[in-house]
Amino acid sequence: MTTALHLADTNDFAKLDPLVEAFHAEMQIPSDAETRAKGILPLLQGSPYGAAYILGPRLAPVGYVVVTFGWSVEFGGMDAFVDEVYIRPAVRGRGMATEALIGLAKALENVDVCALHLEVDRNDDKARKLYLRSGFQARERYMLMTRRLR
Repeated sequence: MTTALHLADTNDFAKLDPLVEAFHAEMQIPSDAETRAKGILPLLQGSPYGAAYILGPRLAPVGYVVVTFGWSVEFGGMDAFVDEVYIRPAVRGRGMATEALIGLAKALENVDVCALHLEVDRNDDKARKLYLRSGFQARERYMLMTRRLR
């Protein structure tokens, strides 16, 4: 199986937004159309801070991945963070998310990204197993902390 990763652009917003809305509903993330548009559209317009990829057939995507970029002294250069990854429930369990994350890591490595990070619910065994299969490792000494600014 080959799960196609397509770099999304503004033409993909109408396909991407319902997937993001479904992910947010499933994960109980507060979400509204205006906030999603503010978060998605700059990525589709070429923001240097991140990118959105649709997964599967471009005309009927089965999911998406959003990655954002930063800088790490510890890792010696640019790093990236998987902000969101989602596969439609009807097609889960077929290895698409694993394949997409491995493909994304290879693509980012080819453009000199030194590390790829993500956040996972400590109690979500299924997601943790997916991320382990995709090459991610827990950093037991570290915990993601957030200070909301707005």
